[in-house]
Amino acid sequence: MKGRIIAAVASGLAGVLAITASAPVRHDKALDDATIVAIFDAANTADIESGRLAAERGSSKEVRDFGAMLARDHKAVRGQGRDLAAKLGVTPTPPKDDASVKAHTDAMKKLASLRGSAFDHAFLQHEVAFHKSVIDAVTSTLLPAIQNAEVKDLVVKVAPAFQAHMIAADNLDKRLASRR
Repeated sequence: MKGRIIAAVASGLAGVLAITASAPVRHDKALDDATIVAIFDAANTADIESGRLAAERGSSKEVRDFGAMLARDHKAVRGQGRDLAAKLGVTPTPPKDDASVKAHTDAMKKLASLRGSAFDHAFLQHEVAFHKSVIDAVTSTLLPAIQNAEVKDLVVKVAPAFQAHMIAADNLDKRLASRR
């Protein structure tokens, strides 16, 4: 369960930092811990939403199960993130001029318009793209900006899961493609 929760945080963070490979979230000023905590919260919320959509719309049991896992784990992680914020006395502060909300809304509209294997493929490719983007974002943006040791520890612990989630989504997409 702990591994799935870590993977879920990684997936959620990816969703906020780069909802799609073509629409990365950029921040003009350095991120502070309050902003990073807000990113975690929003990321988990985004992956709860996309996971629920996949759980409902996936044409394959594997995609529905993957979506349900994302939604379940991100709900748990979002609670942990909120608990950590409360413990640290940090008020989550979303980044100014953050394009991630619009990008997530656009991605959800696109995914919601698809059915069958087209949905499965688009959903899994969406997961692959933002996981790839987040690996770079964590390394170049988040880790250098984090001031609080507990927040940094969490990001360091979840970082390897970014790669694992990306690979899992890609492998599932390839398995499903071979059946078409």
